[in-house]
Amino acid sequence: MTVLSAFLRPGQETAEIDTAGALPRLLRRRDARIAILLLALVGAAAILAPLISMDPDVPDYTNSLAPPGSGHLLGTDEAGRDLLARTLQGARLSLGSALLVTAITAVAGLLLGVISGCVGGVLDAVVSRLIDVLLGLPGLVVTLAIVGLLGPGFLNLVIAMSATGWAALARLARATSRQAMHQGHVRAARMAGASLARVALGHVLPAAAGGVTVVATLGIGEVVVALAGLSFLGLGAQPPTAEWGTMLADARQTLAYAPWQILGPGTGLVATVLAATILSEALRDVTSPGAER
Repeated sequence: MTVLSAFLRPGQETAEIDTAGALPRLLRRRDARIAILLLALVGAAAILAPLISMDPDVPDYTNSLAPPGSGHLLGTDEAGRDLLARTLQGARLSLGSALLVTAITAVAGLLLGVISGCVGGVLDAVVSRLIDVLLGLPGLVVTLAIVGLLGPGFLNLVIAMSATGWAALARLARATSRQAMHQGHVRAARMAGASLARVALGHVLPAAAGGVTVVATLGIGEVVVALAGLSFLGLGAQPPTAEWGTMLADARQTLAYAPWQILGPGTGLVATVLAATILSEALRDVTSPGAER
């Protein structure tokens, strides 16, 4: 199930999202506040990682697979690298890449959807068919195919996920744009001589941006899991890069006699995805039509 489908009612092709007053309603929810706090803590640790930990890539073979202790709070890996430092560095890469993928897909989906919905005609038909094709294919399969063409690597994985993640957002933006183009104030602006570009930028784009932003935000947890999972399989970040998926792949090899290696990246990944999921559910509830005011 895609994030967008969580908003759909039976028979709908696109979602109904009410962003008016959503933030105050969201902050009134205890679960949302806890999730935001947890994400803020993970984000702060990622940002401050260079200041509060040692170099994550410096090996110390004399301390190979050292258990957690005063010198290394989470222990060390086979190369003697500090696991706390690598976990924090992994947070920087994982969260930063997830936000980058989300931003790229949101901007691309918003612009293509608005242009398609406003211009119509042949362009709208072409964009609609492309959206249908992408949404009809398993996203993971398309991502794997692109990575296969570009080769393994974290940058290539980010490109592949960005290339496949915009379609649902474009469908939402297109539907919202088509509705906006039939509203009274937009028609009045067109009759008064306003250009299509001016109407699109001044009226349609703001109307579509709210819903696209909400849905894109809900997908951050899924992006984090996908990036880590594909890196775990060797398709994303490559050793010795400190990334949660890569660290879990390394920890699997020594799990029987050095289980502490899994604690840092495992806890970081679970905490981040759990908080993102809770926040997503709360945001979905407060932006659904008829949500309690």
